[in-house]
Amino acid sequence: MTTATPNPASNPAQASTDPLELIDVDHVRFYVGNAKQAAYFYAQTFGFHISQVADLTTGSRDEADYLLTQGNIRIMLTTPLSKDHPAADEIRRFGDGVKDVAFTVHDATKAYEQALKNGGECGGEPREITDERGTVTVASIKTYGRCMHSFVSRTGDYALPNVKKGGEFMPVFRKMDSPVNEYNTKNPCGLKFVDHLVGNVEEGKMNYWVEWYENVMGFAMFKHFDDADISTEFSALMSKVMASGNHLIKMPINEPAEGKKKSQIQEYLEWHDMTPGVQHLAFRTDDELSSVAELRRRGVDFLSLPDSYYDIVWERVNKTLAAHGHEAVREDHDRIKKLGILVDADDEGYLLQLFTKPLQDRPTLFFEIISRRGSQSFGKGNFKALFEALEIEQERRGNL
Repeated sequence: MTTATPNPASNPAQASTDPLELIDVDHVRFYVGNAKQAAYFYAQTFGFHISQVADLTTGSRDEADYLLTQGNIRIMLTTPLSKDHPAADEIRRFGDGVKDVAFTVHDATKAYEQALKNGGECGGEPREITDERGTVTVASIKTYGRCMHSFVSRTGDYALPNVKKGGEFMPVFRKMDSPVNEYNTKNPCGLKFVDHLVGNVEEGKMNYWVEWYENVMGFAMFKHFDDADISTEFSALMSKVMASGNHLIKMPINEPAEGKKKSQIQEYLEWHDMTPGVQHLAFRTDDELSSVAELRRRGVDFLSLPDSYYDIVWERVNKTLAAHGHEAVREDHDRIKKLGILVDADDEGYLLQLFTKPLQDRPTLFFEIISRRGSQSFGKGNFKALFEALEIEQERRGNL
């Protein structure tokens, strides 16, 4: 999503005619084995604030929830407090990973009902969490594999503008004051908001889920990449990028394509109990070089590219930019190479991006750090180099 996109909340008439008008990514919920420890990992390595907690000490008896924030990014880490909590079985099957991509809407109940009318399947009926300060309404539908989309509407002190300013997320949460938060304020990583979220599905199911997002959520095709775009000598994948009506939310959907060896998508599925799920979250930054430098200093493990990548990238990128009347890449080329950042260009401008290695021992979820200078694409020119780097890691893991 982009900061330039108008907030549909400013147009009540538009909001009232479309219950599925999405205002924002309300939060992304991870199921994790130990939320307290995971919170400190993401805080120390990626600069997130451990902002709020709901646990036994605040009256939450079935789960512990830690809210991580940075810019307009909100990650909820959830750990079950008993074996009967649904997260307990999912963590055993999948390890730590994304369970729910939640969207802020004007009326969660109406959005849920519309999604069901459109063919969606219930993931959780509307429920209100309320106190004297306001109400948060949440309703959920199932999407690919283990994942859900929750619709969230907020009133009173729990309205989204207040949450963005640091207000309490919902009843039962309390704010946290941790030394790591002070450190991250003084040493920012500069991550601003969720640019896109990528899902991996089984071979042959990409088009099914494309149609699901069109019919159930009202999304439309934004970009399409086939195995001719994303392939190496050994592996390939196909991808279609779905976007909400206002292009605020972008969700690429990947499926494996036939190749001599396993693609990264197939590797993900095999280590994810052959179940589709969220492969990576892309976070936008205004300054790729500063963000990557700080993340590397903190110990973030990024994919490595061969020096040969930089022997050819500038000619390709600058030729594309010049052909469409855009300025050349203004960031320092030597620093880009030193930091291992990928560069790509299209008819709208250029982008800088870099991908972490998996964030846990199973080779599943990872993050992308991306900065856009006009380009709204996803680094098509980098696909081959990226895949080759991924294949090196797959080979090291014995999974190629």
